[in-house]
Amino acid sequence: MNILITGASGFIGSFIVEEALKRGFETWAAMRRSSSKAYLQDKRINFIELNLSSKEQLVEQLRGQSFDYVVHAAGVTKCLNKADFRRINTEGTKNLVMALLELQMPLKRFVYLSSLSVFGAIREQQPYEEIRETDTPQPNTEYGRSKLEAERWLDSLSPNLGSLDYVILRPTGVYGPREKDYFLMAQSIKQHSDFAVGYKRQDITFVYVSDVVQAVFLALEKGQKGRKYFLSDGQVYQSTTFSDLIHEELGRPWWIRITAPVWVLRIVTFVGEYVGRFTGKVTALNNDKYHILKQRNWRCDIEPAIRELGYHPEVDLKEGVRRSISWYKENGWL
Repeated sequence: MNILITGASGFIGSFIVEEALKRGFETWAAMRRSSSKAYLQDKRINFIELNLSSKEQLVEQLRGQSFDYVVHAAGVTKCLNKADFRRINTEGTKNLVMALLELQMPLKRFVYLSSLSVFGAIREQQPYEEIRETDTPQPNTEYGRSKLEAERWLDSLSPNLGSLDYVILRPTGVYGPREKDYFLMAQSIKQHSDFAVGYKRQDITFVYVSDVVQAVFLALEKGQKGRKYFLSDGQVYQSTTFSDLIHEELGRPWWIRITAPVWVLRIVTFVGEYVGRFTGKVTALNNDKYHILKQRNWRCDIEPAIRELGYHPEVDLKEGVRRSISWYKENGWL
């Protein structure tokens, strides 16, 4: 079986590649010419350069290839220009699918990695309830809006364009070895400070990267066409739990925990957004980050994934943090 994985050099994509090889797939890693192959050293990997910004070029790059499965993990979570979210996450998805359909690729299944962020801040009245697939998405970030637009485009595909058997996965916050954003929290705690925002209760969910990978291959095998599945580890945590666990794994260094009101975060991210534009460097403290940290309810209903896919998360937050911090130490990040 041939499998194409886009975003293969990225955090989640590189783990999907590893699992595909373990399962005996003829594995093709799609990436940009400039992307690092640091986590793609296995000699069994076939590399293919794809330009997701051009359907016409994709047709030529994919011509002569035949894939049974495609996992579309390519995308961006941070951009200097908000238009880039739509260009990469939305239009890139459209271009890839249209190229596959034009080439009449005999796909058994297309799995798209979306995000819980497509729903935004909903069910925010206490006691918080799980976000469900029947809720109306109200994305409050450019990232979430771009992912939702890609989802809706997939849903709108006309049978006249060709049949596409697709499944959409919506993971909550994904963490683990190689991940860079949550790593910043570990780095800050090692440097003796922890920063939290808002005084209202915040319920957070997480999913370890190997459980996302588990869900990807279950979706390839058992997912129902057109279905969308939330992914988490099945637990709900408070806003301080993650930093507490990191602090413990780092050997409990002395630290100062600062909890600031939301308006302080608004100022910090507003400044960060414009500093990023001025310097040309993407910063984690941007407008999207403001809405993400401000959001209080990240609960989601993973029962459909359990029931239909056979998804059973194996790594809770305590174990996942232990594995992640261990990897950061072993690889010289901490």
